[in-house]
Amino acid sequence: MTTIPTSAPSATKTLGGTQLARDIRAGVTSAAAELTLLGLPPRLAVVAATDDESSAWYVSSIAKAAAKSGIVCDVVDLGAGATPQGIRAELEKLSADPAVHGIILQTPLPAGANFEDLAASIAPDKDVDGANPVSLGRLAAGLPAYAPATAAAVLALLDHHEVPLAGRTGVVVGRSNVVGKPAAQLLLQRDATVTICHRHTRNLDHYTRTADVLVVAVGRPGLITAQHVAEHTVVIDVGTNPTDDGGLVGDVDETSVSGRVAGLTPVPGGVGPVTTALLLHHTIQSASRSQHS
Repeated sequence: MTTIPTSAPSATKTLGGTQLARDIRAGVTSAAAELTLLGLPPRLAVVAATDDESSAWYVSSIAKAAAKSGIVCDVVDLGAGATPQGIRAELEKLSADPAVHGIILQTPLPAGANFEDLAASIAPDKDVDGANPVSLGRLAAGLPAYAPATAAAVLALLDHHEVPLAGRTGVVVGRSNVVGKPAAQLLLQRDATVTICHRHTRNLDHYTRTADVLVVAVGRPGLITAQHVAEHTVVIDVGTNPTDDGGLVGDVDETSVSGRVAGLTPVPGGVGPVTTALLLHHTIQSASRSQHS
């Protein structure tokens, strides 16, 4: 655990997610083994309809992580020419299959296919990445639901590094249904006072400098610099932007803010591995609940 100081830092703490991801996967592996012995092997289905190489790499990484943890992972590749009707039919079939416990709809989708419309075909109790608008609505209402795994990873990292949230100021830069909005809802549920900023926000630094916890998820490398942060700020960088040399950088200029903020997640090695681990954890939760239904 890493305790975050509330005064000016002598050095910025690195809020890594690798060990947390290992801990989550260890729990998943143990639970998967128990469920399998009971005749209920946990099963995850990933539906893809794209020829995008980065998407294929991500799907492959999920499948490998699932296999290592004892979760059966079916990759349903419908091809880049799949129709919205075909994708919807596959999601409905998987939702009705009692042997399937988790369903992920991978992006990007073919032209003419709307993610939100198709995600509505995923049964909420199998919606392990919180894509169905029903899941998002239940999350906003404070009802039980799977939060999008990336947003859940933000909170898991804050908890792992013992960052206090109740009564603190949270600022979220980004308003996507995948990260920004659900992360804000999760912070609200933990009694933080939350502001959401986006591309139309004027004087962004006016808001971000007030943050005790700053979550950045917009896909713009180097957007957040030293001028946007205060010395007490804990920064969760959700950005994963590819570089020309094949690497990844976040939405935060690490060089600029290091030594100024209290804590910063690395990219890679921060939110990413926790996100994958939580997808598997959600699948285990779904399988466990199906045992009692």
